[in-house]
Amino acid sequence: MAWQPQEEPLRQLAQCLRDSLSGQDQNAQKNAEIMLKTAKTSPDIDKYLAYVFSNGQPPPAVNMDATGYFQARAAAAVMLKNDIKSSYKTIPETSKSYIRSIILVGLQDPNSQMRGYAGNVITEVVRQGGLMGWPQVLSDLIAMVSNTDGNVSQQAQEGAMSALLKICEDHKRALDRDYQGQRPLTFLFPKLLEFTTSPLPKVRADALSSINLFIPDKPQAVVANIDALLQQLFRLAGDSSDEVRKHVCRSFVHIADIAPQKIVPHMEGLVDYMVTQQRNVENADLALDAAEFWLCVGEDEKMRNHLGPYLAKIVPVLLESMVYGEDDILRLEGERDDAELEDREQDIKPTFAASKSARLTTNANGETTNANGTTVPSSTGVDDDDLSDGEIDEFDDDDSITGDPEEQWNLRKCSAAALDVLASVFHEPVFQATLPYLTENLSHAEWPNREAAVLALGAIADGCMPAVEPHLPMLTPYLISLLQDSEPVVRQITCWSLGRYSGWASHLDESGKQQFFVPMMDGILQRMLDSNKRVQEAAASAFANLEEKANKQLSVYCPIIVHQFVQCFAKYKDRNMFILYDCVQTLAEHVGPALAQDELVSILMPALIQRWNKVSDQSREMFPLLECLSYVATALGSRFSRYASGIFTRCINIIHRNLEETMLAETNPALDIPDKDFLVTGLDLVSAIIQALDLQDSAALVAGAPNFFQLLAVCMKDPNNDVRQSAYALLGDCAIYVFPQLQPCLPEILDILIAQLELSQVMIDAEETGYSVINNACWSVGEISMRQKDGMQPYVERLTHKIATILFDEKVPESLNENAAIALGRLGIGCAQYLAPHLAQIAPPFLRAIKNVMWTDEKGHALTGFMQIILANPSAMEQCLLEFFDEMSLAERNLVTGPTEDHKALRETFQQVIEQYKSMIPDFDAFLRSLPHQTRFRELYGV
Repeated sequence: MAWQPQEEPLRQLAQCLRDSLSGQDQNAQKNAEIMLKTAKTSPDIDKYLAYVFSNGQPPPAVNMDATGYFQARAAAAVMLKNDIKSSYKTIPETSKSYIRSIILVGLQDPNSQMRGYAGNVITEVVRQGGLMGWPQVLSDLIAMVSNTDGNVSQQAQEGAMSALLKICEDHKRALDRDYQGQRPLTFLFPKLLEFTTSPLPKVRADALSSINLFIPDKPQAVVANIDALLQQLFRLAGDSSDEVRKHVCRSFVHIADIAPQKIVPHMEGLVDYMVTQQRNVENADLALDAAEFWLCVGEDEKMRNHLGPYLAKIVPVLLESMVYGEDDILRLEGERDDAELEDREQDIKPTFAASKSARLTTNANGETTNANGTTVPSSTGVDDDDLSDGEIDEFDDDDSITGDPEEQWNLRKCSAAALDVLASVFHEPVFQATLPYLTENLSHAEWPNREAAVLALGAIADGCMPAVEPHLPMLTPYLISLLQDSEPVVRQITCWSLGRYSGWASHLDESGKQQFFVPMMDGILQRMLDSNKRVQEAAASAFANLEEKANKQLSVYCPIIVHQFVQCFAKYKDRNMFILYDCVQTLAEHVGPALAQDELVSILMPALIQRWNKVSDQSREMFPLLECLSYVATALGSRFSRYASGIFTRCINIIHRNLEETMLAETNPALDIPDKDFLVTGLDLVSAIIQALDLQDSAALVAGAPNFFQLLAVCMKDPNNDVRQSAYALLGDCAIYVFPQLQPCLPEILDILIAQLELSQVMIDAEETGYSVINNACWSVGEISMRQKDGMQPYVERLTHKIATILFDEKVPESLNENAAIALGRLGIGCAQYLAPHLAQIAPPFLRAIKNVMWTDEKGHALTGFMQIILANPSAMEQCLLEFFDEMSLAERNLVTGPTEDHKALRETFQQVIEQYKSMIPDFDAFLRSLPHQTRFRELYGV
């Protein structure tokens, strides 16, 4: 016999549940909450909750009206879901079985809210227990949606489909796993396709939404049904429901991404369809999904050219969609001056530190910006699907985060980004299609039209520059005049657009610069002090862009720029400080020593120090400030010395505190692990200071921090890749600039370093940063070997094994092989006799890697050490001597004939090698005639 509740506990529970939602009787509500907490200790509580929720009418034992019982059911559903979420593993199996047997009834409830509650409970049970914990749930839900016997109400079909969608969202990968030779998705996907023919619009929309979850991963179930899916999409293209058509657009975008060959034959019809859907002014979500099609296809090399014949249709709808809508106009129109208002904490964007890039690699740490210059945040949500069946992340699926409307992805931004992409593909034709719009709207009386035209002009800048350039002498002064527009949003977009054209202006001749670049630069600098914070931010971002493009051209303008930056430091509130730091560091990076003028240092550094003294050690603002100071220190060199001591000491303290807090958090789960960005940026700034100062000043700073190398050693073992990457960069710099202080600590340091040279430690999900850590560790080995020389003997065997393993692995990045080769060669300078027995094995991969390295002093050192190894075992080079000589024939002349001790060592060592092989090879002259670059070799080395 099925479980039945006892009447008195049921009556009391229903009463408590109703009272818990009673907003009018505070005492009753409080007492109910206390009693419900007590009731949770009952082993049958979840059965009672499921029973109350699933019964549409009050049971005989429950004496209350319909409204009161409705409240009791709602409270029961919420309490049941939360209990399943927090305590699923401890719920008795009998209760779980009862819940599974009765909860589907809730999907047939006439009330939509109750159907929603039932769906929440069902998906929570599946989420916590996994698909195998309730294997029949899919077939039960499918049966309800299918309504094969005609007894299921429309509301129940919709509720079942909604629950099915949620299960698909939560278990996308689990549904495509193999369970004893069966994949649930193989059975489910055709059913979802079938449900897109339902007479109920909501079922059709949710079925398509479910399908769209699976298409991007290209599982076999999708591949097998893709033609049928396409045919159904064409049928649904004219659906009466906007929601259905929205998902149709999304499906076409996904299919274009995974199977472009299926889309190309239908391109003309799809273009017409997407243009029509994008012009749906009543449904912004539908229009956005249509606009995504241009972005997807435009970025696909196999697809993009098929859009060419239709640019005259596509570009106008993109331009129309870039004009602010009525709601946005009301929100933005006449924005007040807010530069004097303090920022709210939620307005301040978090900024994440970028670790020091690996040696000999290019590591671009740029933000993704959309076509109106606003940073596009990446998704940071947790994918439930990465969790095992039965696990759940800590975030409630009902939570939602709403942010600044100007920073959310929308139709306007998508259209501008698509125009940018099409311009980069088709160039002149896109400009020709855009020109009539620009002509009509750049001087439009209505600001939304002016603003959209400026956005369009900026969006086509990179792709259409040759076509736009003849018009720029006329357009630039007009854009500069728009920097004074009465509407802040126009000033904002004008800053961004001018930034996109700053590369053109900065590379004109001197007369052109005076006519266009200087007014452009001055106009953007003035807007950095705008009375509106958004305009300040846009101007600062545009100026950072200008700095990147103008590069050293800015050197002569440093006094003007620095004076403006200093005024910004005095005016800006917390949020815009972040982008101001970026402006300062970008200037320092590109003009370098031009910033190291006494009059500039005397105004810039006090402004930075004033902020440095204001920002707390725990503030997230410390990250960009530390990073900014790293670039400034490098640019100022020895002129940074008067500020170095206090900054260096505080950095060490920040690192020390962070490591201590980490240790405490590891032993006390109640404490949060501190943010590793403090370590990354702190280590990078310490490194920059050590490089910037005179050797004796750097040595004094390090000597004044007695625990310096102990802290560095701990950072070298940190589990975070970015921290270790920066730690090994600092270690290499210490070897170069403060080796006497480092040397006593080398036994401990080198043991940690050798353990790091282990490819098996590189995690698949963090390959890039993992290899960068080893890259910097290799570089550090080389720098230490250059100074420790024969003192490396106790470590040479272990180092050789680790470095050779890297060299022999052709799967690792080329830059890592190159760094390993340099480290090995430098190790040979002091330890040649210990490496010589391995020469026959290490020479081929060494030469293969070293030939890709540019001819620099580092390569010269490596080759000098390698030749010393050769001299210790010359016969081992029998198989690759010709290859080595050919590489030496390509040496930079300065490395061979230069005046320094390093150049002399390379030249003299190679002469010894030549003499060695002259004595070993009977016809040495004939051997040299085999060299591909024989003439250059003989000329370089006088042979």
